[in-house]
Amino acid sequence: MHGLAHRGFRLNDPSQHLATILRDGGYRTALLGLQHLTLGDPAELGYTDLMDPGRSGASALAPKVGRFLDDHLATRPDEPFFLDVGAFDTHREFPTVNSDAGRYHRPPSPIPDSPETRHDMARYIESARQLDEGYGLILDLIDLAGLRDTTLVVCTTDHGLPFPSMKCNLTDHGIGVLLIVRGPGGFEGGKVCDALVSQIDLAPTLCELAGIERPLWASGTSLMPLVRGEVASINKEIFAEVTYHAAYEPQRAIRTERYAYIRRWGSRATPVLPNIDDGESKSYLLDRGLTEQAQAVEQLYDLVFDPNQARNLVDDPSQALVREDLATRLRAWMVETRDPLLAGEVPLPDGASANDVDALSPEDGLRSGGDLSP
Repeated sequence: MHGLAHRGFRLNDPSQHLATILRDGGYRTALLGLQHLTLGDPAELGYTDLMDPGRSGASALAPKVGRFLDDHLATRPDEPFFLDVGAFDTHREFPTVNSDAGRYHRPPSPIPDSPETRHDMARYIESARQLDEGYGLILDLIDLAGLRDTTLVVCTTDHGLPFPSMKCNLTDHGIGVLLIVRGPGGFEGGKVCDALVSQIDLAPTLCELAGIERPLWASGTSLMPLVRGEVASINKEIFAEVTYHAAYEPQRAIRTERYAYIRRWGSRATPVLPNIDDGESKSYLLDRGLTEQAQAVEQLYDLVFDPNQARNLVDDPSQALVREDLATRLRAWMVETRDPLLAGEVPLPDGASANDVDALSPEDGLRSGGDLSP
């Protein structure tokens, strides 16, 4: 899937969604709240129950989780279930906060520290507090239903924080997301695992725990050897990509424990502004020349000595072999996954739309189909 669902993109094969795998394995599959994979009927993804589509926060969804659990236990107590709760918290626009709330909230790297960005971060933190509060309500409902010991809860999200140089970028600021799992199979006790994992590892993990045969086409590696303490790592590398977000900005990346290598396609040398969410931090940077900042075609970072990924080593002669190795492995992955970038620019599919790359905001006018080269 190379773009946004609400801009008309869709999965090449909706039946490969996790809900279909679990449904075919005997699970009741329910969707509550936001999904970001189709504009059509979410049933095509494999859901048997559809509830309250839209952009609700976790606290508003919690009572509906309770009603679902009550109904399931009353009517289908012996049937396993998969409940996908899509909360909109931490998405812009953030909640309002007091004018002085930002004084204690220094934004994380790579966001500059200023009154404007601190206030922006304070609003984000309030949204995260609300999300945490809603998740707490949902976890309490699972416990009250007597399902704590038999229900696996997976908490994750689709990208990094919605700030400049984070969301829609392939440094750790954009691809590093929370992955918190609670429940049976070894996911308890407050453990922290530092192994390199990807969200594509979740489907094989859940198949193993549920006793469902893993589809032959499924990528990823089960996390269970890590959880059981049998191995220290399961991945030598993980991969990440962006093609279309609000606008066309093709990037691919390979991330190992030590290094991150990122490659951009196309001739554009400055930021694609529609792919940066509007907000105080973006406005602060626009006022100081963000539009003219150079974008490197290739980026290479040593995560031991440069954990904030601020010093690009791609032209450092001492790193030439590392760069060549990572570039070769990235291309091999693109070939293996039949990446359309290998054939040239990726056109907008029929029915999809995107911003012009020269636009300022994702709220600017859209173009449909055709060529949106940078």
